[in-house]
Amino acid sequence: MRSVTYSMNVSLDGYIVGPDGRFDWSEPDPEVFRYWIDEIRGVDVHLMGRRLYETMLYWEDADQDAMQDEADREWTSLWNPLPKVVFSTTLSEVRGSARLASGGVAEEIERLRAEPGEGEIAIGGADIAAQAAAHDLIDEYRTVAYPVLVGGGTPYFARAERRVDLELLETRTFASGVVLTRHRVTR
Repeated sequence: MRSVTYSMNVSLDGYIVGPDGRFDWSEPDPEVFRYWIDEIRGVDVHLMGRRLYETMLYWEDADQDAMQDEADREWTSLWNPLPKVVFSTTLSEVRGSARLASGGVAEEIERLRAEPGEGEIAIGGADIAAQAAAHDLIDEYRTVAYPVLVGGGTPYFARAERRVDLELLETRTFASGVVLTRHRVTR
């Protein structure tokens, strides 16, 4: 069965977006960007909400940008063909290899897990992750923590009153001070 991973950039105080809606503090340096490129190679499908989908639309046409460097071109070549499922109540259509979700998060994950494949089902976005976590469907949490306190905003972790035990799988500190942690849910 394919595993479900939740990976996002996060401030040290636990937010993926600050109270002002900005996340410019999480622009990856080349070493962190390489991590994201390597991570996306193991993904079969990416689940996301409308806001993340709209943020990532930049990459749909990025190959037309003459200013793209080699790493940008590599990311674009991996990201664009990757199947994406977008959860939105306001969008009527999506572009590229994306499709609008036909059911709820739990139903989509169960359907995707039943399909053949060995790559991960990746979740990007706190709202989608909170819904998956409420159904105990996340197998691994990955944080890429930036050395900044933003003081509020959208939290990485769902604020549910339930305990989830985790096993540390990996920590990695990048030269920029960004720290990756990977934790597997113990059941």
